[in-house]
Amino acid sequence: MSTARVHIALLALVATLLTACGGGYAPKPRGYYRIDFPEKHYRPYDSTYPFRCNLPVYASINPMGAAEQGQQFLNIDIKRYNARIHLTYMDIHNNLDLMIEDAFAMAYKHTQKADAIDEKTYIDEQKRVYGLLYDIKGNSASSVQFFLTDSLRHYIRGALYFNCRPNKDSLAPVVQFVRDDIVELMESWEWK
Repeated sequence: MSTARVHIALLALVATLLTACGGGYAPKPRGYYRIDFPEKHYRPYDSTYPFRCNLPVYASINPMGAAEQGQQFLNIDIKRYNARIHLTYMDIHNNLDLMIEDAFAMAYKHTQKADAIDEKTYIDEQKRVYGLLYDIKGNSASSVQFFLTDSLRHYIRGALYFNCRPNKDSLAPVVQFVRDDIVELMESWEWK
């Protein structure tokens, strides 16, 4: 093969390589693992606490230490998703306004990282259960918070946390899944 033919073949190869990648680089969006959720099944929860409600079968409720002057601390753990709903029960002693203000302050403490906070009122006159659900959108530490009360004797506040760095895109399906469980908990709530 003559050197002229070799030069032409190399020049054609280089030209082909330089023009083959004509399109600009477009980064691909980050992918996340697919999450398989179990079917929704609930069991009644009733114990020595002054309330009863429905809990998902894949969750466990765990007391956190001894009660302090009308306060009790519990966690609802959903280990499969590394999620925990922190619950604080308190007796009302003419301080319901302060408790509601505290729930508001705790939810709105996340405004630095939140894109939005939606509030949904919950009222069940027949069971005397009243409350508010906070949906906190964005990369905040807590995605869902709520409180329930009978406005006379009982008050409980809950906050959903995940044991990981907040990432609204990857956590969104799990947040919605657990939020549905929180709504079921609120709708089934009864004071003793």
